[in-house]
Amino acid sequence: MTTDRSTEEDQTDAGARRARGEFVRGVSGFRHAIGDADFPAEPGRYHLFVALNCPWCHRVTLARAVLSLEDSITMDVAFPNRTGEDDPAGPNLWEFAPDRIASLTGAPLPECTKETGTGAGLRLAREIYQREGSQEQSVPILYDKHAGRIVNNESAEIIRMLDAQAEALGSTRAARPRLAPEDPVLAAEIAALNDRIYTTINNGAYKAGFSSDQGIYAAAFAAYFDTLEHLETLLSDGRDFLTGERFTEADLRLFPTLYRHDPVYHLRMKLNAARLLDYPHLWRWLCRVHALPGVAEAGSLTHCRQGYFGRSWNGVVPLGPLKPMPYPEAYDHPDLA
Repeated sequence: MTTDRSTEEDQTDAGARRARGEFVRGVSGFRHAIGDADFPAEPGRYHLFVALNCPWCHRVTLARAVLSLEDSITMDVAFPNRTGEDDPAGPNLWEFAPDRIASLTGAPLPECTKETGTGAGLRLAREIYQREGSQEQSVPILYDKHAGRIVNNESAEIIRMLDAQAEALGSTRAARPRLAPEDPVLAAEIAALNDRIYTTINNGAYKAGFSSDQGIYAAAFAAYFDTLEHLETLLSDGRDFLTGERFTEADLRLFPTLYRHDPVYHLRMKLNAARLLDYPHLWRWLCRVHALPGVAEAGSLTHCRQGYFGRSWNGVVPLGPLKPMPYPEAYDHPDLA
């Protein structure tokens, strides 16, 4: 499967860039596809390992939802905070721990599950990789339950293969969208949007929030809000979605970051130039996507708040914003902007 700039970050001089304070996202190592000879498209065969606070996982849970694959692709959900320094396996590991208490709620999170995909009841995502001799530990993971193998752990590729194989995988919604349409003109428009959205919005939020160099942060900050202005103008002609009247992969890939912007990234990623509420066309677009079948259930701001702020220096999770109303309830009100 070929890659493009909207799939992963350029790794040139990655070590030196990290040393200068830049956040550089790593490259996923498992790049098979459903439809390959070893991984036939069959209902009930595949499984997802995800964390609902992770925006890359959110892409995949969104695709599973809008393509109506919830009944044919099973899924396990990790706790949003990774392991701590006192864990016997080490810190910073994704953990399947449905009984773990969230500091935000004082209770377990009902979406979290045990690990059921491998049949081995593993505790850590890292252990799934170790069974194949890999040292990776990221989510999402697309897993073949029949073969006992990892298929892919690159979110952009997973959503493409779910889209291409939706019917064969058991999608039950006849009116499901085609995320990557075959029309070459529309495909080129989506590719250009994907490139800009990945670089300045999806990955750009992390460049701003997790780079330790002021200049790198400032450049990422400027690029992020320049793209928001561009998208606001794009939507100002009355179109429902980024490329027109149809929901496509470009909309799906933008949504996880903007879903997090006001309640999480505005503060945690230091992206405080404006709220999404300050962009009326983008706000109404966000509400429109949130109202699509399955979308609201495919994410969790409770997991996002717990995951992003629960890992901060003191582990305290902010309770707001509460005005003009709490989130995600605000996403049911396009008139707020």
